[in-house]
Amino acid sequence: MTTEGISQSRLPVSLADYERLAADVLDANAWAYLAGGAGDEITVRWNREGYDRLALLPRVLREYSGDEHTRVSLLGRTWDHPIFVAPIAYQRLFHPDGENAMTVAAAAQRAGMVLSMQSSTAMEHLPADADTCKWFQIYLLPDKDDTITLVRRAEAFGFEALVVTVDAPINGLRDRERRAGFTLPPGVVAAHLTALRPPASRQVSDNDSIIFQHLMPSAPTWRDITWLKSQTRLPILIKGILSPDDAERAIDVGADAIVVSNHGGRTLDTLPATIEVLPMVSKQVAGRVPVLIDGGIRRGTDVLKALALGAAAVMVGRPIVFALAVAGARGASHALRLLRDEFEVAMALTGCRTISDIQMPQTTARPISRARF
Repeated sequence: MTTEGISQSRLPVSLADYERLAADVLDANAWAYLAGGAGDEITVRWNREGYDRLALLPRVLREYSGDEHTRVSLLGRTWDHPIFVAPIAYQRLFHPDGENAMTVAAAAQRAGMVLSMQSSTAMEHLPADADTCKWFQIYLLPDKDDTITLVRRAEAFGFEALVVTVDAPINGLRDRERRAGFTLPPGVVAAHLTALRPPASRQVSDNDSIIFQHLMPSAPTWRDITWLKSQTRLPILIKGILSPDDAERAIDVGADAIVVSNHGGRTLDTLPATIEVLPMVSKQVAGRVPVLIDGGIRRGTDVLKALALGAAAVMVGRPIVFALAVAGARGASHALRLLRDEFEVAMALTGCRTISDIQMPQTTARPISRARF
């Protein structure tokens, strides 16, 4: 097997198959970055286990007319299904074609895609017909001029929304990466950041707190979201919300959507699984803006459970990049198709004809021991 193709005798039938194959394809450096998380990687594990603990309650003998579908409307566009490719940095670290291949894969499966601010391919170099890569992830940079430079590029390129990641004002401590001595290989850079001015160097004494005296004073705040909202016509999704109180604050400052996320377990270990806090956030939001979720999704049944608990759509990152590493655009496209097929099977077998049917009590994503029917 090579990164350019998959032998028919070993064709993966699940996203877990792609993960196992990617472990053989990637070197230790790339694998540590992609597969690892913060600390002991407890949150990484909990993200997955949160879905495994939930049971589905099917409804049977429903009538079907042939008009059933998986379409969902979000932020002014109708998507064929609610499965988005999450922002993943440095995709050329995992396959030479990187974000170009991922964009082709997303377009082939009509999957919405979020391009990372730290992508290894600049937005202007993506395929010209990248009709599904329409959301741009951005971090609020210390220099507002730099942030606006990126926003204007995103607007000019034709992005339709900004996904503002707020849960990583500083990097988490990723032990797996540190043990591997992770470094970006030659030629792999954050393409959108190379033209920006490097941050000014600071004199640091041995007694200084690097975090509290030098990094956090320039970290973004809610005021920066209000400022960004005043600077762009694009809808803003705030990604990295776990607290219902923060969800309320996000709406107060003008967020057009919220993404329940713990950064894939990569920032702070022992944060709760996103699927476990989703019901609380959804209840607080009460339909005022769409709520999306990422973290731990590996099966179509997971997509169904997330929607049953209040998500309008899901974002999937690592599993699609595992497939990218194994077989480029074809692998990523196949992984997305597997996930969508599983989702449709799960809908059909729980009696859900459209996305609007995926709700309590028709579909119950609760621990079976506590279910109320």
